[in-house]
Amino acid sequence: MAKQMVYFFGNGKAEGKSAMKAVLGGKGANLAEMTNLGIPVPPGFTITTNTCADYYSSGGKWPTGLKAQVQANLAKMEKAMSAKLGDAKNPMLVSVRSGAAVSMPGMMDTVLNLGLNDKVVAGIIEKTGNARFAYDSYRRFIDMFGDVVMGCHHEHFEEALTALKKKYKADLDTDLNADQLKELVENYKAVYKKHKGSMFPQEPMKQLELAINAVFKSWNVDRAIRYRELNNITGLNGTAVNVQAMVFGNMGDDCGTGVCFTRNPSTGKKEYYGEFLMNAQGEDVVAGIRTPLPMQGLKKVNAKIYKQLTDLMNGLEKHYKDMQDMEFTIQQGKLFILQTRNGKRTAAAAVKMAVDMVKEKLIDQKTAVSRLAPEQIDQLLHPHFKAGCKRDVIAKGLPASPGAAVGQIVFDAETAEAWRIAGKDVILVRIETSPEDIGGMDAAKGILTQRGGMTSHAAVVARGMGTCCVAGVGALDINYKSKSMKIGKLTMKEGDWLSLDGTSGEVMKGQLPTEAPKLSGDFGKIMTWADGIRKLGIRTNADTPEDAKRAREFGAEGIGLCRTEHMFFEGDRIWAVRQMILAADDYALLKDKMLVVEKTSNDPKHMAELKKQIAGPSKMFNGALAKLLPYQRKDFVGIFTAMAGLPVTIRLLDPPLHEFLPQDAKSQAEMAKRLKVQPSVVKGKVEELHEFNPMLGHRGCRLSITYPEIARMQARAIIEAAIAVGKKGKKVLPEIMIPLVGTVKELSFVKEHVIDEIEKVFKEKKTKVKYMVGTMIEIPRAALTADEIAEEAEFFSFGTNDLTQMGMGFSRDDAGKFLAEYTKLGIYEKDPFQSLDQEGIGKLVKIGIDLGRSKNSKLKVGICGEHGGDPSSVHFCHKVGMNYVSCSPFRVPIARLAAAHAVLAEK
Repeated sequence: MAKQMVYFFGNGKAEGKSAMKAVLGGKGANLAEMTNLGIPVPPGFTITTNTCADYYSSGGKWPTGLKAQVQANLAKMEKAMSAKLGDAKNPMLVSVRSGAAVSMPGMMDTVLNLGLNDKVVAGIIEKTGNARFAYDSYRRFIDMFGDVVMGCHHEHFEEALTALKKKYKADLDTDLNADQLKELVENYKAVYKKHKGSMFPQEPMKQLELAINAVFKSWNVDRAIRYRELNNITGLNGTAVNVQAMVFGNMGDDCGTGVCFTRNPSTGKKEYYGEFLMNAQGEDVVAGIRTPLPMQGLKKVNAKIYKQLTDLMNGLEKHYKDMQDMEFTIQQGKLFILQTRNGKRTAAAAVKMAVDMVKEKLIDQKTAVSRLAPEQIDQLLHPHFKAGCKRDVIAKGLPASPGAAVGQIVFDAETAEAWRIAGKDVILVRIETSPEDIGGMDAAKGILTQRGGMTSHAAVVARGMGTCCVAGVGALDINYKSKSMKIGKLTMKEGDWLSLDGTSGEVMKGQLPTEAPKLSGDFGKIMTWADGIRKLGIRTNADTPEDAKRAREFGAEGIGLCRTEHMFFEGDRIWAVRQMILAADDYALLKDKMLVVEKTSNDPKHMAELKKQIAGPSKMFNGALAKLLPYQRKDFVGIFTAMAGLPVTIRLLDPPLHEFLPQDAKSQAEMAKRLKVQPSVVKGKVEELHEFNPMLGHRGCRLSITYPEIARMQARAIIEAAIAVGKKGKKVLPEIMIPLVGTVKELSFVKEHVIDEIEKVFKEKKTKVKYMVGTMIEIPRAALTADEIAEEAEFFSFGTNDLTQMGMGFSRDDAGKFLAEYTKLGIYEKDPFQSLDQEGIGKLVKIGIDLGRSKNSKLKVGICGEHGGDPSSVHFCHKVGMNYVSCSPFRVPIARLAAAHAVLAEK
């Protein structure tokens, strides 16, 4: 039996259903579902996503049997419509649209009005008596088919249209009459012949085959690939192709087309939201060619259609239990639904909708939590303009995507991407955006368009990205050639600063101050539900009391990584660090000599001489540590206070010492003067500490082995701070983490010094606090010998940044130059420094956990570094049984939600 590659829908019955998205794509599955529900859907058929994959594997050829199945289903369409493709007397026209399993709005190709040719257009005129409609449809088809299918760019047709409108002094396309549109059709044919070297195709079946090929090919155009990369869409076969009988919104004033949402996709408010145009086709609304009218205006134009449409909107939302994004057409007073899908929405809208739908008993709390993607939370954390700041409003448009954006004006996507790489914030300004602009839209802080509405390409894509967007600013006059725009008498050029308010639609000249948002209300409610589901603890990486406080507000349950080295750079303490470094080598060398003498000859005279020699370096080295001690203690008091009652993991000094020394001659001279040594001494020390590969050099626990006094000073500072805060009635839970351990002997050595110093503090202070000593697992050998290390460690924290670097052989500092190419070619699915390589490094992590707990069943295990805030990595951490993840403060809510999703995914 031949494999079914084509599924029919029509006359109230469909071969597919909504559960078949993987096979029929989202659009095809929903068309089938709506047909089965009895909703007025024009008949058609869907070519499966598997067929797209077969098309590519066959080198761009149709699989055997596809043509026959297309022809058979086309015949069913013709019977349902009582019309025939290519029939001059009773023609049926079709649309050819893409539709992947995951919605990719505007990224792939669509062709409308297919089946038109010179004979058919004459037949339509005879049948409808509407020559204007016939020629309007034909010129649209030549433009769209020529551009999308044959590669004759739209701009060439646009130039011909502009010239004709100028010739007849027409402001809008709708001002052109039938004869003028007939002239435009001939002009379009001439444009096609000029650029393609042949006549425009007249055979409808050939048109259909070429259009299906074009949709298949659009799966791998740059913009579609880029969209999938940006949205982490992987594992799909390709796009389905939906061939559907055309209904027409441009046959006259009783016809129209529109896009509507069952709730507001920007705010989440339960209100009908959308836009429409009378006497127009779908691309007029979404492409921004004409500025559409708000949906509520349809009630005045045709109250019966408005009620029918809103009834269908309510019914479809209840059926799918989610906000629906719908496309509709009105043909001579009859309503047709062309598409429904779960609508794209801003993060704020997603939160409100989810909470409201729980209140309405449409969904339960677990479903509500699953509706909010962890990645979306970033949008909620974007800044807004400070209240009361002076606004120099120069124009106002539609508030297409909320938030605040400040940047320098650019007029094309390529410049936007280049400027972002150069570290500049940009605002992308376009007459109207197109799918080719996707890279620039991603690079931009904000998007401003002259044309288009709330459902235009710019608006839909910006909302999905969480990028601020103001659309349809008719006051703009943009000139791409001069890279400038005019608003009244004001001219602004590329590089000028602009501020956008995507919530109000205001456009401001200059740079306005922004501030971070606060999370509360519905967001707090949905995060509380997520907390009730998740099993993983969520900590934060914080080095200051301010970071700790902010993270706690975001729901952090402790600190998983406090990096002490960051504290060393503040104020005057860097000079104490540098003083310590200058004395360190002499001090360590003489100390080693004394140890050798003590163990061998124990010659009193020799020992006295060495003590005399070490006195200077010892005073300088330990004096520097004495200066640092109160600084460190004060830092820890602040952090313990901010995190009272929650655990705080403090990593002992990790980076190599050369990072604390100046590298340029001027700064070295300043250091020499400050520390009263010769410049040559400082220069010599810098050269001495230079390492060819410092990430694998003298750092982490290796420093504490050479200079245990550093570890002792930090341990003392931690415990003295804990005691001080504890005396104020606050609960303190310090966890001391020894970094870069590769063998249990390293951990044992440093741990012995740490505990010895802590016992001295307890004796001095005549009090004790509970504490833990553990280690970072960031060297592959540590993961492979974790059973031995667990006998000395009370906890493991996987430092997956370094573990990835050492395990994969990638330099964190250099791999960025080529990793993008690796992910593009599919060698790695994602950048392993952004999302954990679960197949490779993940195995090391699992081995480390399993071995560690085989010797210490109570071993607490976590992860620190930015993998702790990556949703995919959080899922992995849950799966392998970690106790917690730790990430930067602003990613804490993302991790909380991702941890809940990990539990829901199991079920």
